[in-house]
Amino acid sequence: MKNAKSLLKILLSKLKSPFILLSFLFVLWMLFLDSNSYLSHRNLNHNIEQLEKDQVYYRAEIRKDSIALHELSSPEGLEKYAREKYHMKKKNEEIFLIEE
Repeated sequence: MKNAKSLLKILLSKLKSPFILLSFLFVLWMLFLDSNSYLSHRNLNHNIEQLEKDQVYYRAEIRKDSIALHELSSPEGLEKYAREKYHMKKKNEEIFLIEE
């Protein structure tokens, strides 16, 4: 307990120096209160990481959709899609759906 009190007295005597006090206040200001603070940078970095993940996801989706669009541009691909997705058929044709 005496060590803690003596340590506190030493810290308070050091903080009475204007340079140390101003330096301490400057560090506090830059870490927490400034518009370019550490906390705001941490939040912005988190947002950037999330946006980069979203970018990778959407690029993969664009690739997948462009492949599907390319397949649908031919008449055979369009017919295949209509048969599989909407169970369409030609005249005089029977469809048997097999479910697993």
